[in-house]
Amino acid sequence: MSQQEQFHLKHNAASATNLRPTLLCLSHLRWGFVHQRPQHVMSRLASDYDVLFFEEPIFEGRQTAHLERYAVADGVTVLVPRLPEGLSETQVIDAQHELLDAWLAEHWPSELMLWYLTPMSQAFTEHLEANVVIYDCVDELSAFKFASPALMEMERRLMAKADVVFTGGYSLWEAKRQLHRNVHAMPSSVDVAHFAAARQPIPDPADQADIAHPRLGFFGVIDERFNIDLVGELAALRPDWQIVLVGPVVNIDPATLPRRPNINYLGAKQYEELPAYLAGWDVALMPFALDESTRFICPTTTPEYLAGGCPVVSTPIGDVVNGYGGSGVVAIADSPQAFIEAIQAALDLRTQPGVVVQYADKALEGMSWDRTCAQMKEQIECQR
Repeated sequence: MSQQEQFHLKHNAASATNLRPTLLCLSHLRWGFVHQRPQHVMSRLASDYDVLFFEEPIFEGRQTAHLERYAVADGVTVLVPRLPEGLSETQVIDAQHELLDAWLAEHWPSELMLWYLTPMSQAFTEHLEANVVIYDCVDELSAFKFASPALMEMERRLMAKADVVFTGGYSLWEAKRQLHRNVHAMPSSVDVAHFAAARQPIPDPADQADIAHPRLGFFGVIDERFNIDLVGELAALRPDWQIVLVGPVVNIDPATLPRRPNINYLGAKQYEELPAYLAGWDVALMPFALDESTRFICPTTTPEYLAGGCPVVSTPIGDVVNGYGGSGVVAIADSPQAFIEAIQAALDLRTQPGVVVQYADKALEGMSWDRTCAQMKEQIECQR
């Protein structure tokens, strides 16, 4: 009997004993990297499903492959393939296939659902029989730096077998809805209560306490989507303004980042720490580049900044313009000079008591991760 046949036999034998479905999330993002959409969604869906969060491999010197496993929240288990260095692409795929099959055979899920954050994970999961296949298309990954040449073909195959497709924003929904019969825009949302703590006085974190005001802040991943030239020019034109950048540097050479006395790189922070940094900012920045990698993005930071009571200045990202451009508290600017004018207007707005919070609350009305995840679960249950 083949390994696949053994898995199906055990899968069927266990169906009467384990009533909670298993949701296997196949991710190109690490759980412990930056707390964003996958963590918000999976931790909430874990109230109804046993969530397995399967990450990309980590390569190390050991001779044998193994699967690291650890719990991160109630109902969520992270699985990390630890593979020997020097494996070929085919060997990497085979190793993940074997490790995942062994886990599933041992734990016998009564019902398996697959949640793809990256189409590339199909290479070692296409053989699995799932009651529901979900594609959560958060970004146009094929436009990212170092994207696999095979990604577009793998997405085509995933679209062909997915039961439901979610998109991270409306621009992406417009692009994908012609490719699948059941596509739903599920823009990334916000934990309002978490970031609303920034509306009250909070002691400044130690590495921010000595930075002068006004402070212009950003938190998130600093990667190829970040307009480093814009930030550098803004800092040069207004040396009296302090720019605070919180987040890891990924996929770009740190040596290319602008270095000026009024640009403060504070590095990556935990999700729990972000409100304390936000509370000390006067204006929040979203200085994204305008290219293929940002054409369809729907930044999670927009509602997070607003929940913290901070006005925002952003480059003209489609979903930001359409979703927040008329809010009165998110300004759109497309050049260093336009950023300066918009930031000054935001600083002036902050001198009017209660106005920023009033506009922010109206822009966030009805938004929550709980609501978004409930809508996702409804779509999933329709397919079971």
